[in-house]
Amino acid sequence: MAIDQAVCNSFKAELLGGVHDFDSGSGQVFKLALYTSNATLNATTTVYTSTNEVTGTGGQYSAGGGVLAGQQVSLDSATAIVTFSDLSFTGVTLSSEGALIYNSTGSKAICVLDFGAVKTATSGTFTIQFPAFTAAAAILRIA
Repeated sequence: MAIDQAVCNSFKAELLGGVHDFDSGSGQVFKLALYTSNATLNATTTVYTSTNEVTGTGGQYSAGGGVLAGQQVSLDSATAIVTFSDLSFTGVTLSSEGALIYNSTGSKAICVLDFGAVKTATSGTFTIQFPAFTAAAAILRIA
């Protein structure tokens, strides 16, 4: 079992089919779900799954994860980039080694995030801090 950072293969094809709209949203809701080190997530992940999703206690985290807000789309040189506002789950006790960003319209997988190690919050705040909105760092980049 492993969590491997990747843009999901199915997402790449769905982009060309017009399934995802990060710019206007078109009623789509993008979410981020947290997973334990027992999860298997990688480029072949196609949909959100609750298998090995974290089960935090207290606070805001619940199955399906949290809604991502503040998405922005831009072109930085020749690279299309997407970012979101940071996402926090407050008052939680949980441990996670990675996450899945997905489009909750159809539960379609977008990308897998590998935290590199288990991250923990104990009766506190668990925050996903997105990187700079640049071609070199944005969470989602298409060059």
